[in-house]
Amino acid sequence: MSPDHPPGLDLDRLRDLLDAERPGLVDGPLTGRLIEGGRSNLTYAVTDGTARWVVRRPPLGHVLATAHDMKREHRVISALYPTAVPVPRTVLLCEDDSVLGAPFYVMDFVEGTPYRTAEQLAPLGPERTRNALLGLVDTLVELHAVDPAEVGLADFGRPEGFLDRQLRRWGKQLDASRNRDLPGIDELHAALGRSLPVSPAPTVIHGDYRLDNVLLGDDDRIAAILDWEMSTLGDPLTDVGLLVMYSVPLRLEDSPISTTATAAGHPDPAELIERYAARSGRDLTAVSWYTAFAWFKLAVILEGIHYRYTLGQTVGRGFDRIGELVPLFIEHGLTTLQEG
Repeated sequence: MSPDHPPGLDLDRLRDLLDAERPGLVDGPLTGRLIEGGRSNLTYAVTDGTARWVVRRPPLGHVLATAHDMKREHRVISALYPTAVPVPRTVLLCEDDSVLGAPFYVMDFVEGTPYRTAEQLAPLGPERTRNALLGLVDTLVELHAVDPAEVGLADFGRPEGFLDRQLRRWGKQLDASRNRDLPGIDELHAALGRSLPVSPAPTVIHGDYRLDNVLLGDDDRIAAILDWEMSTLGDPLTDVGLLVMYSVPLRLEDSPISTTATAAGHPDPAELIERYAARSGRDLTAVSWYTAFAWFKLAVILEGIHYRYTLGQTVGRGFDRIGELVPLFIEHGLTTLQEG
């Protein structure tokens, strides 16, 4: 495959579909490239030389349809587009596997930068970095203010028992990748189960909300929220807990884990919590539980990556050091829960 025809993207078939479904949209031959950085689903930038679009599809040879549900992603982005939440405009959804070998959707290309590390943020300087992170909180408040029923998402998830289900789900994930002793992880899981908070009214949640899943425009405002594959209806404070967790500065040398919290100007967790509470009107008394749950979830995800590494199933830089990080995440989870 040439760089203009990356694997998983048949540009001739895509052009035929666009011409049939959206006549007049495409103005010339299509070229495309894979956008690096996506963790599971594949994302391509496509252009006819004038306009640009993005194509999202599951990984090549995927088997878990539920983990790569293009219809859900397309649905939530389409529903949120008319609201104040910044998302790309969708162009079409294709559930016919014969076009690209899997279901996919097309959306408008949005200009912006995903910031994955403190080093990438450094040129912005402290003040712009601070404003970008406060904007991240404000945009999350906008998302959680959307009435799911008003945008056609009343049946987008099962909010009843959401936290209990999440805790059980991640416990099962942990059991699936157990191949070494991890002191404290069962204690953390059990302690989270004993102190489940009462959830506020459910909202649309992103599920993986952090700085490197949004595009910042030249004005440092959020141009688009990306990667909606974990979105559902549920407890909005799970999004807050994850954002707080990612705001704790971890000095991880040469790590594949994205960390921006050490950047100069990055607000500390307390300021982000206060801003969300003030702007959303929600009670954040139990935020330490949600943050501890985020540490637990990330520990389980990292342990899964480490487990695949020990089986020789991962490729790339830094995977040999993922295993060392897991105890650090467990320790942070326990401390957060104990100290509140």
